[in-house]
Amino acid sequence: MSRRGMPLADRLTALREAVEVAEGRLEVPEIGRARALLAKAGARAALGDATVVALAGATGSGKSTLFNALSGSEVSTPGVRRPTTGVAHATTWGEQDADGLLDWLEVPRRHRHAPEPALDGLVLLDLPDHDSVKLEHRLEVDRLVGLVDVLVWVLDPEKYADAAVHDRYLKPLASHAGVLLVVLNQVDRLDAAAAAACLADLRGLLDREGLEATPLLAVSARTGTGVADLRGELARRVAARRAATDRLTADVRGAAAELSAYCPADGSTAIGRRERGHLAEDLGDALAGAAGVPVVTAAVERSALRDGVARTGWPLLRWTRKLRPDPLARLHLGNDRSRSSLPAAGPVELAGVTTAVRRARDVMGEDLPQAWRDDLRRTVEEAEGKLADRLDRAVAGTDLGPDRVPLWQRAVGGMQWLLALVALAGALWLLVLVALGFFQLDDVVPLPRVEGLPLPTLLLGGGLLAGLLLALVARPLVGLRARRRGRAADRRLRVAVDAVAEDVLVGPMTAVREDADRFRDAVEAARR
Repeated sequence: MSRRGMPLADRLTALREAVEVAEGRLEVPEIGRARALLAKAGARAALGDATVVALAGATGSGKSTLFNALSGSEVSTPGVRRPTTGVAHATTWGEQDADGLLDWLEVPRRHRHAPEPALDGLVLLDLPDHDSVKLEHRLEVDRLVGLVDVLVWVLDPEKYADAAVHDRYLKPLASHAGVLLVVLNQVDRLDAAAAAACLADLRGLLDREGLEATPLLAVSARTGTGVADLRGELARRVAARRAATDRLTADVRGAAAELSAYCPADGSTAIGRRERGHLAEDLGDALAGAAGVPVVTAAVERSALRDGVARTGWPLLRWTRKLRPDPLARLHLGNDRSRSSLPAAGPVELAGVTTAVRRARDVMGEDLPQAWRDDLRRTVEEAEGKLADRLDRAVAGTDLGPDRVPLWQRAVGGMQWLLALVALAGALWLLVLVALGFFQLDDVVPLPRVEGLPLPTLLLGGGLLAGLLLALVARPLVGLRARRRGRAADRRLRVAVDAVAEDVLVGPMTAVREDADRFRDAVEAARR
């Protein structure tokens, strides 16, 4: 477990969750580094509990001499210009086979020390000079600094405050203070007062860099002063058998600290259901206009009015309805697998959609770091690419409601047929009277009268007039039903459009927001 009580496995699980959540969303280098760390942790765990300690330092710091003093023989050749090609040396203690670990570290030069129980399990590396004139040497140092369990920085009295080592290595490793050792070598070159002043100055410099917990030892590899103390510190860490865990814990916390820059502010929460509903409603209104919902609603009204007028009008003129095409049929709705004939959205409707989408995106992205807002923007742009087709299919496939003929329209239609027959009977009667008059037989058939008016004339005129009045009376009722059908169709269409808004826009944007919160929770768990 870490110093704060959280097991390394739990930290790695949290970091892995953060990386998985950010995968494909955050295009930042820190995610790649965290992914590499997870791979390193998996590989290191499979290589046993040996303690890998690396001696790092500048040219002339006596690092190789100290390495040889600890190794008990001249394994690494000291000198201002080393004859190696940037390859580290290794000395191992104990019977445990460290070849697998050294293969993973890519350290080919190896030396096995005589058994020494206090240091059994130690793998000591002598790194190339970090300030070497050869680039490959510096790259090798950087690679191994990221892999070893404990880092021992060997400084000398002349260059102990060199910015090259402090700015490039020590300051960035402030979160790794517990897995660092700093050695001031060559103290034999100083008198007691100068050595004390040098150590005090270096201690203050380290403290200001956040390395208060890093031990500082005074050593002379040439005379052996302080070598026993350094060996004892290494023995203590080897005996604890947790150097690798401590290093990985520090690495995970450091990676989480880097990722925390992309976490939403503390206390921010995912968009609530009510706010989500408001966003969907606003988007729905804008999308309804762009999808042609008002056009379809008007067509439904006109179609219902056209059919109702025909049913309640004079039957003998109903054939004229075929001369006027059904406004609804012209839109080719009812099939969500093919494009409709709805007109394309105009500039006003498109501007309304753009404004509504931007407003929703701004609400969803509130308090999110820029990297998550960038992902939100990419998500919206991808959604907008398929929005038009989804809206058209949703409108085309919407069931606009049953088109049952009301009973009262059937009754009015029946009465119109009856009145039409009465008028027809009167017309035929009058034709018969005209024919009888032509043959001067009009006195043969009596002509009934009502209030002095011939009955056939009453039948013809009354049938026509009653039919006209009935149509006029029914017309407002037909219009009322047409508007009701239009409103019902509008509700169904808006439900379909809202579903598209939720599925294509609101849902993916909410997923980004929720992933950002999950990412924050995972990073905080890994960092604790």
